[in-house]
Amino acid sequence: MTGENQLVDASRSPDVPPPSSSRVSPGSAELPSRARRMAAPALYLAGAAAAFAYVGAVDPNEPGHYPVCPMLRLTGILCPGCGGLRSAHAFAHGDLITAAGANALAVVGYFAFAAFMALWLVRAYRGGPVPRLALRRPHWWGLGVLALAFVVVRNLSFGAALAP
Repeated sequence: MTGENQLVDASRSPDVPPPSSSRVSPGSAELPSRARRMAAPALYLAGAAAAFAYVGAVDPNEPGHYPVCPMLRLTGILCPGCGGLRSAHAFAHGDLITAAGANALAVVGYFAFAAFMALWLVRAYRGGPVPRLALRRPHWWGLGVLALAFVVVRNLSFGAALAP
């Protein structure tokens, strides 16, 4: 070693390994980061698929498998979620008509979730930003009014088609 190299080597801390002269191929460095980016949406999707598989396997139309809606039991009013498990069961079996008849609002939610997950998976695969669902106060009020209108209509005689 020359004196110049000894000075550089002496200034390097013992914890830091010397720089490697071999280069990493661009494709191999991309794989772990892509797998890391895909992990979160894939886990969410796996959780949703497991929930749908369970509800698809255990029929909510059979008594004793799931608890009764507390709002329905205490007040006799169908809440926005009433019929959601029956809707998920029918949806898991591919029967969209029955699913919409059990809880139309839930079916809209299933498709909204599927669209969000597709967007998240595509962006994670391409390395884009994670989609943000930034709902402001007017959006939340709008969703609340929609849910309230759904509850009112499905509990009136002319909205019986929306009742499970």
